Amino acid sequence: MAKVLVLKLPQTKKTSAEEAQTVAKNKVVAPVVTPVLKEEKPLKPKAKLNFAKETLPVADARVKQKMKRYLASYSYGKTQTNRLHRKAAEWFPVIEPILKAHGIPNDFKYMPLVESGFRDGTSPKGASGFWQFMPGTARSYGLKVNAKVDERKNLRKSTIAACKYLNDLYDVFGSWTLVAAAYNVGDNHMKKQINRQKQDNYYKLKLNRETGSYVYKLISMKEIVKNPSKHGYKDSKTLLAYNAE
Repeated sequence: MAKVLVLKLPQTKKTSAEEAQTVAKNKVVAPVVTPVLKEEKPLKPKAKLNFAKETLPVADARVKQKMKRYLASYSYGKTQTNRLHRKAAEWFPVIEPILKAHGIPNDFKYMPLVESGFRDGTSPKGASGFWQFMPGTARSYGLKVNAKVDERKNLRKSTIAACKYLNDLYDVFGSWTLVAAAYNVGDNHMKKQINRQKQDNYYKLKLNRETGSYVYKLISMKEIVKNPSKHGYKDSKTLLAYNAE
């Protein structure tokens, strides 16, 4: 009988890399548990006071102190009323779209609250209405002012006239803070002060008491209307509904 020889071939020796791979396959590896960290909320930057996106230079100690004083004067502890918030809720829906249509910064909606929010009627100098127009200025911007009709007391029409005037002032001064100051004191007087002092920064100009405090009052009004509870006013949803921007 023929013998069948079975040759046993020598096994090829595994490389160290292959051995490591085999061990790795057979080895039970414990799952890696990644610790779940508590999500940290990003820190909110401290809000900066500004008017028409022109930031208040609070690094100036004099400006900071002045702002603090006028802001305190509008606190609930001094006014004892939510009247300004009620007027804002009534006026802003009319004023805001008109400002936007004429390219006027939204912050100018606080001007009627400063001008006529605390009082009604005509000033001793003859200014009247929501925007406290003088008769001559009102007529020059298309408002009827006579014995029978006074359109300074029409919110929509007087706001349109105010926007035209504010845009004219911006063409002259190129700064919304200077525009606000010129609205208060008159453009001719403002130009004289700028030329005389060789200074076109509102916060550095030396102006009469009323005009020198005017922008501070606007910023203060903006702050108490937007953050009433912070200054002692009732944080009512009714009062705050118009604050969404």
